[in-house]
Amino acid sequence: MSGILINIDPVIFHFGVFELRWYSLAIMLALVAALLISVRQGKKTGVVSEEIYSLAVWVVISGVVGARLFHVIDRWDYYSTNLLQIWQFQQGGLAIWGALAGGGLALFLYARYKHLSLGRLADTLVPGLLVGQMIGRLGCIVNGDAYGAITSLPWGFIYINPGASIPAEFFGVPTHPYPVYEIIWNAISLAIISRLGRHLKQDGQVFLSYLALYSLGRFTLTFIRQETQFFWGLQQAHIIALLGIIISLILITYLTHRRRISQVLN
Repeated sequence: MSGILINIDPVIFHFGVFELRWYSLAIMLALVAALLISVRQGKKTGVVSEEIYSLAVWVVISGVVGARLFHVIDRWDYYSTNLLQIWQFQQGGLAIWGALAGGGLALFLYARYKHLSLGRLADTLVPGLLVGQMIGRLGCIVNGDAYGAITSLPWGFIYINPGASIPAEFFGVPTHPYPVYEIIWNAISLAIISRLGRHLKQDGQVFLSYLALYSLGRFTLTFIRQETQFFWGLQQAHIIALLGIIISLILITYLTHRRRISQVLN
């Protein structure tokens, strides 16, 4: 059986009732990286660092709550009988769609309250968001909570550490390294957006481009995930990704036409 053995204990160390996990460390590093990159990006988009620091607190809190809420709802068959596990954030289980929904709501409310451009704020956060997602997925590699279908490819991950979160039926057998695939796709998306950003003049177009690209990648990669089918043989993530693609393309088209009309009138 060929593959890459993953035999890393998800827990780095214990200190009494406290434990530090690789997943928790990856999330913390992801947040720090996203914040620093966003501050740097703000110098290009005209968003002052003080606004980004203030915004970050609310986006992170709302994003984490939303991410956990989406995950718990998706796995309610498990959490309904293990209610105390709902609060075990450090063990994994943060859904990116929930993070985008929760963080997006905080972003919207903050922009309205401060009378700032929602599109410009969202655009400023995109590079940091993508880098943060890549770092966060490194924690998933160790944790084993984001896994693909069984594969015979030589780069399949074989989880053999008893602390891994991968289900028993996939323990010890090679599965698609889903986190690696998503890291690669996010890196490609970052490169594309970095080039496109020079030509996108309307506030919000960079973020919508990110949403379209991530949704496209997530829709494709979800075919190798092992989740419950939701509708027409598609998983829940498929449906959300399709909505993300449709909404982002509609809004990109709207902003593009609005800019052209404005240029004609002026």
